[in-house]
Amino acid sequence: MIGIQNAILLIKGDHKMVTSNALAPLWDNFHKLAPHIVGYDRVFDTLGRLPDAGVTGFPPYNIRKEGDYNYVIEMALAGFGKKDIEVEVADGTLTVRSTKENADKDDQSMAYQGIAYRKFVRKFTVADDIVVNGGKLENGMLMIDLERVVPEEKKPRLIEVK
Repeated sequence: MIGIQNAILLIKGDHKMVTSNALAPLWDNFHKLAPHIVGYDRVFDTLGRLPDAGVTGFPPYNIRKEGDYNYVIEMALAGFGKKDIEVEVADGTLTVRSTKENADKDDQSMAYQGIAYRKFVRKFTVADDIVVNGGKLENGMLMIDLERVVPEEKKPRLIEVK
């Protein structure tokens, strides 16, 4: 697999989490599917450019679906303030990164440090029809609102048969 080791799919219904390894047979057998599908080659191109999210697992996050067209990414960022975080959208990638410097290791006032203030970068690949509407940091949780914008030409319609 090219760069999708950490991608996760959320299956609606019983809400099972499936890693990208489940996509390997589909990816490897795309040529067998080609006669039966139209226009999905872009999906596989996108899978090939998914960012490598790393294996640290920091910071933890949730992706919640609200209704048919809205999503919220929730990211736990205890100890980080608004000035310590950058959220950027560019070329189909949503990037959340910290700008806060690591705490001073020689700080004599710190008896024990269990909250990590380490630098991080977390990347999400977003579909072409997803718009990032904004974000807010509240009580240590960063919430990023996303919306799927469906153009009129992609909405269901009846085709007149002549």
